[in-house]
Amino acid sequence: MDKASLIVHLVYRFDTGGLENGIVNLINHMPVSSYRHAVVALTEVTDFRNRITRSDVEFVSLHKPPGHGVWLYPRLYRLFKKMRPTIVHTRNLAALEAQAPAWAAGVPVRLHGEHGRDMTDLLGENRRLQHVRRLYRPFVHHYFALSRDLAGYLRNKVHVPERRITQVYNGVDVERFAPPPCGVRAVIAGCPFFASEHWLIGTVGRMQTVKDQTNLVRAFVLALAQQPFLRERLRLILVGEGTLREQCATILREAGVLDLAWLPGERSDVADVMRGLDCFVLPSLAEGISNTILEAMASGLPVIATDVGGSADLVVHGETGEIVPSRDSSLLAHSIVALATQPENARKMGAAGRQRVQARFSLPAMVASYQLVYNQQVARSLHNDVPAASGHVDSNKI
Repeated sequence: MDKASLIVHLVYRFDTGGLENGIVNLINHMPVSSYRHAVVALTEVTDFRNRITRSDVEFVSLHKPPGHGVWLYPRLYRLFKKMRPTIVHTRNLAALEAQAPAWAAGVPVRLHGEHGRDMTDLLGENRRLQHVRRLYRPFVHHYFALSRDLAGYLRNKVHVPERRITQVYNGVDVERFAPPPCGVRAVIAGCPFFASEHWLIGTVGRMQTVKDQTNLVRAFVLALAQQPFLRERLRLILVGEGTLREQCATILREAGVLDLAWLPGERSDVADVMRGLDCFVLPSLAEGISNTILEAMASGLPVIATDVGGSADLVVHGETGEIVPSRDSSLLAHSIVALATQPENARKMGAAGRQRVQARFSLPAMVASYQLVYNQQVARSLHNDVPAASGHVDSNKI
């Protein structure tokens, strides 16, 4: 195999997000001798590109307007002909349409990854979206599913044969995301709250409807109403930017607890933020395999997450954190109170989460899983006699 083979990672937009962070980790940690990489965004590549440390990665923005991109097919065809990638790897439905021009351009290996639910189809029951995925199925050689839930969706709703699906969990850098030394929570730069005085719960992510930070804010208000003594200690940190930020601030202001919360906007020092928290909460309406859950677990934090997508694949209920129904502020508040009033139990959950991540969700395991499928599919394209990888890749055997 030509060690200079090019992989084009094609996404809708290359900006702050879990999907995009997974691409960053994959490119940064895959051996340089294995493949070259390029990132193509149908819309825009933002400054998020600076997180990729390799200097030989090409970035292309196509500035596609909303709507189906069939008119973009000729441009994608010419781009693929010029770049001559060995692999085109699209992510999620918004980028799936690029599989057709990749096929037309003769790209030898065409892969697609499903990373999470569409906001308009949280349960995966939308038949139109199933039909769209089936329409592009003949162009895709092999699929990646980031959770058992998504693998089942591809099998049962899109009718992809199991041999053409590989489930690969995200990986996390357990050296970058690690508990603070001596177990003493770190001071978060600019934060008005202190680990010595307060018990800090927080979340990190795009403040958009699918992440449902407003549910966490309502649960925080409920927790304080149920246990007024927690006003002295319990504090909320919401890191991220987006349309829900002002909504969250409004809910807090109307409840008279805005001074007990901190909304700093987007931060680039997420690892430092994690080291300053006591508990991480992910209140999402939909997820694939959440990078931020893995980062929080690697940082030694107990995690409260909603029971969506692959979150229950990561968080062991009652052992490394709590799993609660989505949209249920009352049960989320109950879990917050339970951990805030039993800090020693919360610390034990955090330690167990760190051990679980080290054992099952490391970056080397993730990179090895992707590289195995890349290599197998390239070999198949060259010789047409190597069976495709399927099922979950056991990282312990790689």
